[in-house]
Parts: sequence; C-alpha cells; structure tokens
Amino acid sequence: MDTTAYRPLTQEEVQQLKQQGNRCDDWSQVQVLDPFAPQLVQGNTFVGEVRMGRLDKVPLPVPTTADALIHQEGISDSTLCNCTLGDHCAVHQVRLLVGYRVGDRCTLFNLGELVADRRDLSENWEPAWMEVMNECGGRRILPFPGMTIGDALLWARFRGRPQLMQRLEAMTREQLGSTAYATIGNGATLCHTQQIRNVAVLSEADDPTTIEACVALQDGVVGLGCHLSKGVVAERFLLGEHVHLEFGLRLNDSVVGDNATLARCEVGCSLIFPAHEQHHNNSFLIAALVEGQSNVAAGATLGSNHNSRTADNELVGKRGFWPGLCCSLKHSSRFASYTLLAKGDYPYELDIPFPFALVNNNVAQNQLEVMPAYWWLYNMYALDRCSRKFAARDRRRRALQPVEFSPLAPDTAEEILSAMALLREGRPVAMEHSRRPVVLLKQEQALSAYEEMLLYFALGTLREAYPDQLPPDTLGAGTRQTVWFNVGGQLVAADDMASVIADIEQGRLASWDEVHARWQQLWRNYGEQKCRHAYQVLCLLWHLPRIDAEAWQRGKECYEALQQKVSEQVRLTRKKDDDNPFRQMTYLDAEERKGVLGT
Repeated sequence: MDTTAYRPLTQEEVQQLKQQGNRCDDWSQVQVLDPFAPQLVQGNTFVGEVRMGRLDKVPLPVPTTADALIHQEGISDSTLCNCTLGDHCAVHQVRLLVGYRVGDRCTLFNLGELVADRRDLSENWEPAWMEVMNECGGRRILPFPGMTIGDALLWARFRGRPQLMQRLEAMTREQLGSTAYATIGNGATLCHTQQIRNVAVLSEADDPTTIEACVALQDGVVGLGCHLSKGVVAERFLLGEHVHLEFGLRLNDSVVGDNATLARCEVGCSLIFPAHEQHHNNSFLIAALVEGQSNVAAGATLGSNHNSRTADNELVGKRGFWPGLCCSLKHSSRFASYTLLAKGDYPYELDIPFPFALVNNNVAQNQLEVMPAYWWLYNMYALDRCSRKFAARDRRRRALQPVEFSPLAPDTAEEILSAMALLREGRPVAMEHSRRPVVLLKQEQALSAYEEMLLYFALGTLREAYPDQLPPDTLGAGTRQTVWFNVGGQLVAADDMASVIADIEQGRLASWDEVHARWQQLWRNYGEQKCRHAYQVLCLLWHLPRIDAEAWQRGKECYEALQQKVSEQVRLTRKKDDDNPFRQMTYLDAEERKGVLGT
C-alpha cells in the first residue's frame, strides 16, 4: 500500500466531517486519497495517524435490508486508531480498530475490538509461538502470513538439527516485517465479531475471506478463502487456504491445512495437513500430526496424555487416518496411511505398520485385530471415492501448498512393500504395547490385494504419462527412492528433503520465499519422479531389469483387468448398502427413496 499518495484534509473537508459528527484531537494526522467523498464519513472518532482510501460514491438511500447496510461504502459510527483503510471500504459500527492495514473493498461491520498491538517491531517485541504436535513446547514454531503447511512441518519435525532451527527462526523474524499480524487482505468481510487481536487475515478480491457471527481470534494467520463463523474461538493458530471453522470450535496452538473443516470440537497443539474433516460433536484432537485426507468421527478422544509423567506424548496418523465413532486412543501411537479404526476404546499404545488396514479392539476375545488391505478387499467404494473427492473439493485458486491427493502414490506404495515383507516373514509384529494377543486377519488375501494395489498404482501412473508409447528405459536407472516425506501434503523424496535442509543450514536458501520456490520446483519435478518410482516398482514386482514391449503389452492388459475389477467392486460395495432392507424401510416406496437419494 503506497502511503506517499495520501494527502492532508482541506479545511472545508474538516469542517464537513465535524458537522457530520466526526471527532479528532489532531486533524492533521488524518489523511485521504483522491477522490474522497467526505459525506460518506459520519459519526467516527479518529485517534493517531489514520489514512482513508478512495471514497467516491454518493450516499445511498436508507438501506432496506441488513445486507445493503453492511456493504454500503463509507465509514460510520466507528473508532479508528493508527490504521490505514484501502479503497472503497465499508466500515460501520466498529467499536475499536487499532493498528491494522485494511485492503481494498473490505467490509467491517458490527465489530468489537479489531486490534494489532504488535506492529512496532522494537527490541521488546515478541510474536506468539505455537506449540504444535507436542504440549511441552519442544516443537514450537512462529506462524507468519504466507507460511505453508509444509513450512510448518519442516520446522516442527526436524528438531534434532539446531542449525536448521536457528536459520528458520531468523528467516521468520525477517519475514514478519513491520506489519506482522496487522493486515487484512482485499475483499475480506468481517461482521458481528467481538474480538480479533494480532491476526493477519489473508484475502483477495477473487478469493475472499469471511469472518462472522461471534468469532474470537488472537495471535494467528487466516489463509485465503477461509470462512470462520458461529462461535469459533481460536488462539495461536495458522490456517491454510479455504479452511472452514464453525459451530463453536475451540482451537489453540495448531496448524490447519487447506480445504479442512473443523466444527463442534476441540483441537489443540496439532499439525493437520490438507483435506481434514472433524465436524461432529465432542471430538477431541490434541498433540497430533495428522497428514491429511483424514476424518475424525463424533466422540473420538485423541489426546489422552495421562499415561506419561508429563504431557510429552504424540500421535502420528499418516494420510487417510480415520478413527471411527467414539474411538479413544492412548498416546503415543502411530498409524500407517489409510488406517481405519473401528469404534471402541483402545487401551494401549498402537503402532500399525499396515496401510489401508482395519483395526479392531475385540473386547470379547481381549485381543487386537488388524486386517491389512481392508480397503481394497472390502471397501473399494470408499477407496475410489477418496481418489476423487479430495481433488474435487479443492477450491483453491492459488494452491500455495502442492498436494498429492491420490491414495496410491510413492509414499503408500513404499508402505505396501514394507507391509508385504512383514507378512511374508510370518513373525509376530509388535503393534500394541501390551502382552495380549495381536491377530493379523486374512494374511494371504492381504498379500494378493497389496500386490494388485501396487500394480494398479504403477501401471496407472505409467499409462497416464505414456498413453501411446512404451515407457523409456531411462526410468529404471538409479536406485529406487524408498523414503518419501509428506511435507504438508506434497510428497518429497528423502534425497530432495536432505538437500532442502542442507541448503537452508548453509544459507543457500536464505528466505522463506526461496524455500517456497524450491517446494514449487520439487513439485514440477514430482511427476517424473513418480513415473520413475512406478517403473521401478513394476520391475521389482515382475523381477525384470527393464520393461520391454512384450511386458508392457501384458501390463496394459493387466491394468485393463484391474480397472474392470475396481469398477465392479465399487458397484458391488455400494450395492450392499442399497440392498440393505434396513436402509430401505424408512421410505414409503422406491420412488420416495429415489427422490431423496437419487440413483
């Protein structure tokens, strides 16, 4: 925002503003941009340096609807202190606006306190730290406007590298700059809210953010396109893009990824990746790393740290983490990708290494039961839906954080290969911190299912990239990347992650903007890396050094057969629900059911 274009008020404008009920001890500190229509400024109190952007519309007639009043351009019945307003704003009934820079065409209506009291970065200024993933503060980070979920993971995860931690903190303090948490972006709407203190609200005209209906926020960052409403209370937080918070959510010391929804629940000290759903009553998530594409059902209590002598425990749920109704878990626990937990109280710490598994606490037999590859064997409809819905729900315009949405990708493929090795070894796997039996169900079927999943991933990836040609032999060169980091939803090979960390430590990546550019570069390379990984997995499965034309033809036929199987299993899985007489009995007839549910 260029402040050099502002000019002082004329004597005539000062007189008119006074006549319209405006008050100020020193009118010389009030500046405006041309064109300026003083008739649109009524009943305000100005304190300190106040700058008003362009106001060039004639007063409108008395509004006939509340919405018309809310968005009527002008400034009325408000107290403004040391703040700057953009062009064509609607600021009405704001009890106290202090220290903020408000963007163009913003609406501020019926607000209590909107205060940024840390905009002066003096030696004594200290931003608010967030204690993510762990309640003892050992993974604390500083949020800043523009921080991605991957940035947060980088800082919170690699705590064993003190030089990296020092560089990240220095980069962040430089990034915060003089505006810190004192900005509201273009096109934002803030209405009927009691308190917003030291919160940066990112917004753009074509990707606006809305905060309304009794929200209280302090020390945080609200990302582009977010919607916060209906009694949300949040403190020390970072929201990605298009996050929805509503219906009495309580949030503290947490990062919430893009396209996530939190409502009617309590979340604290957590780092949550994109496409997370937790919108049912009484769910509780504390001290957790949840890697996105996840769902926490009603009544789940994930964060009971009382099994330790201090609150230093953690929970890690990889992509697709899905605890069912009323699940109670004991920290510390870890779950492979797309772990589905059946309803129940799990009395011991868990470490589930089998992806796409169903986990059940069998109380009658007093044993833990794990069915690997359950999703592929019995829940193909849900797996297929997950492969489509997360991408379909992505409403981000800028996508500052790249995300891999497919359930089958290099990270889950490597988890599957490790799980297959465990199944083939046939030795007991320690999955629970107890002495009771742990039973692996349907092991032979799971092995076959896992192999089909790998083929489906590898052949599908290569068919998409090379629809009309044989994949080049060069894809098989080098050693397969067996370790992939989920960096806020973006998959990064271990070698690339090591390079990013080393470049930050050595100063070759000297700012967060440069780190973001590296994340984007790695994302541009990811498609080729994914194909290379798929090619090498296929060679491993087929025991071949390379894929020739004959093998590729067999592979295409195999993939077509797998596609038919998936399609049929998706239909059959859904048909079991449709044919269930208990699901039909609430409807008078088939026509009513069709009218309600569709075909």
